[in-house]
Amino acid sequence: MSAIKNILILPGDGIGPEVMHEVRRVIDWMSRRRGIAFNLSEDLVGGASIDARGTPISDATLQRAKDADAVLFGAVGGPKWESLGFDMRPEIAILRLRSELGLFANLRPAIVYDPLIDASTLKAEIVRGLDLMIVRESTGGIYFGTPRGIETLPDGTRRGVNTEVYTTPEIERVARVAFDLARQRQQRVCSVEKANVMESGLLWRQTVQALGDAEYPDVALSHMYADNCAMQLVRNPRQFDVIVTGNLFGDLLSDLASMLTGSLGMLPSATLGQPDATGRRHALYEPIHGSAPDITGKGVANPLAQILSFAMLLRYSFGMTEDAALIERACVAVLANGLRTPDVMAPGCARVGTQVMGEAVVRELDKLLG
Repeated sequence: MSAIKNILILPGDGIGPEVMHEVRRVIDWMSRRRGIAFNLSEDLVGGASIDARGTPISDATLQRAKDADAVLFGAVGGPKWESLGFDMRPEIAILRLRSELGLFANLRPAIVYDPLIDASTLKAEIVRGLDLMIVRESTGGIYFGTPRGIETLPDGTRRGVNTEVYTTPEIERVARVAFDLARQRQQRVCSVEKANVMESGLLWRQTVQALGDAEYPDVALSHMYADNCAMQLVRNPRQFDVIVTGNLFGDLLSDLASMLTGSLGMLPSATLGQPDATGRRHALYEPIHGSAPDITGKGVANPLAQILSFAMLLRYSFGMTEDAALIERACVAVLANGLRTPDVMAPGCARVGTQVMGEAVVRELDKLLG
């Protein structure tokens, strides 16, 4: 790297701080063994920020995120804050980060590692070798569209309203991310919507097709309705390479795809903004699991998704593909050695906690580096 990179760490709530601690081990290892230093800073977000500052994320924290080269996020939420109003939910923090940093493209890989084939609820022959990428639009659609809200009607009943809205530029920019990724993979994109019953879905299909025809003739493009895609992910997930879809369907399909791999505790994600003239882009990296309040403080959370999120940070924000691959190989090696946190426990394996799993990853990094 030409200069020391600034990383803002937002551990959040629940198991967030626990799994983030293990990422710190990996960062320390990189400094010690690879001579790579990062300028790290840490701040409050989610419920922790509500307790300390009365808001899920402060304006000062948002500014720190904008100034950082990348943001590493843990998880937010928990029963303690469930009674607060809608605008005070801990999850508002991640929505504000996506919106104000322009983080429009959420990348969620679903990879079945050989040591975890039996952890999937599907047959081994269905998921073996699975490696797909879901690209979810993350600043538009029904989660951000207006009008929205809950209103009382003249007859005293109530109505909740959310609006699905997409524009051509919003669709084109996330589709470009998917097409560009496909060029580095198997050169196949499947665009997912509900064009048969939703005008926004029809616009999505038409826009992606036009972009593919004009700029990506080398990438095979197909279209699929969201309900069929859900079925196909369970029936034959290896038919997919890159799936691109809107906010709501991407939310649902990526969680479904995660269970093909055996555990939410294994899957990282990246959410990317638009590159500026210099190529720099805002980016946030987080595991797709939640704050898991039921196991918080027990030392049993799986840290691999958080560690793999850091690997994605190295790859997509800093171009450090070799180091990213090294960390990914170390995580797979730990699993191949039979170490398991409870979420991926299997007969004949050794059950370990969060700390031991993190330490094991560092040991494997030492072995791989030699």
